[in-house]
Amino acid sequence: MNATSLSQAKSGDRCVVLDIAPEPSEMKSRLYALGVIPGSALEVLRFAPLGDPMQVKVGGSFLSIRRSEAEIISVEIQ
Repeated sequence: MNATSLSQAKSGDRCVVLDIAPEPSEMKSRLYALGVIPGSALEVLRFAPLGDPMQVKVGGSFLSIRRSEAEIISVEIQ
């Protein structure tokens, strides 16, 4: 298993969420509410022109995630 943070993923990567850091707790709660939970599959679709935020697909939803949020999400790139 090769764990990395979501912020290191590239456009087109498919990932499985392994864990989300416990702090900051409000960010973790927000990500859980959006469906980014351990075991969920997500796909990195594209990055904004300056690299922040990134657009990911989780289930049938499209989310924009800032790099600071992506840093606390541990994923395994498939």
